[in-house]
Amino acid sequence: MGNGFDVRRILPYRLRRMLGPFIFMDHAGPISTGPSQLTNLDVLPHPHIGLSTVSYLFDGQVTHRDSLGVQQIIRPGEVNWMTAGRGIAHSERFEDPAMLANGSLEMIQTWVALPETAEENAPTFNNYQPRELPVFTDAGVWLRLIAGAAFGLANEVKTHSPLFYAHVVLQAGTRFGLPAGYAERGAYVAKGSVEVNGHTYGVGQLLVFTKGVDPGLMAKETCTLMLLGGEPLGERFIWWNFVSSRRERIEQAKADWQAGRIPLPPNDNAEFVALPQDHSRPVGSSPQPQALS
Repeated sequence: MGNGFDVRRILPYRLRRMLGPFIFMDHAGPISTGPSQLTNLDVLPHPHIGLSTVSYLFDGQVTHRDSLGVQQIIRPGEVNWMTAGRGIAHSERFEDPAMLANGSLEMIQTWVALPETAEENAPTFNNYQPRELPVFTDAGVWLRLIAGAAFGLANEVKTHSPLFYAHVVLQAGTRFGLPAGYAERGAYVAKGSVEVNGHTYGVGQLLVFTKGVDPGLMAKETCTLMLLGGEPLGERFIWWNFVSSRRERIEQAKADWQAGRIPLPPNDNAEFVALPQDHSRPVGSSPQPQALS
């Protein structure tokens, strides 16, 4: 994204379009930069339909503004859960020069596709504080449940389909498993490395397991994992920031953004991201290799 701000695109991948209802996953940073460069990292107002964006920070802070008039700073340990439904626009800005004074900026953002019955719901936004997200600890294990249900934990984060999403830190030599009962499960290695069945996997790799498999993850060193998965929703089309079960709905969203029918955040409406000018078609969630639009 410029200024040394690297973003790893984990999902979608040409051989793996979705993991349960999760259709997108980005790992941004870590980055340390000077205050004068912060505004160059801003993500200007842009639209979404048919999904929930889930933002979670390891370090730093980000200011969210959206079409509903919400302005919310997210800090490490919190969750910003924005459900776009039939359409919303939002921005993410890095406005506090002090946020990098003693550390860095690092965040994970996922998109959760909505069931067909919820794709056209009114947009909503919720911020969840750390006290609302249960933490489990054991020898060599620290786990925060971000959303859904897993390991006997649950919280009040509003979801639309069965899923789990957790932040886990394992100390070197610790063994850990994935929750049972979900059709699709995955472990993303955000920091460190793990061993599974004699193979070692490191930073940036997503391990995917099907139902019935009982994987044992062993930390080769202190590591941070994002565990996620759930029940598949069926085929989804994705183009730019739009997700839908219907190809024609993507085309409508393009036209709506160009015509100004998706409102900008009222407190951040001086600039926005224009619709990409290309003629490619929405890409489905089929696992067959294809080029993303």
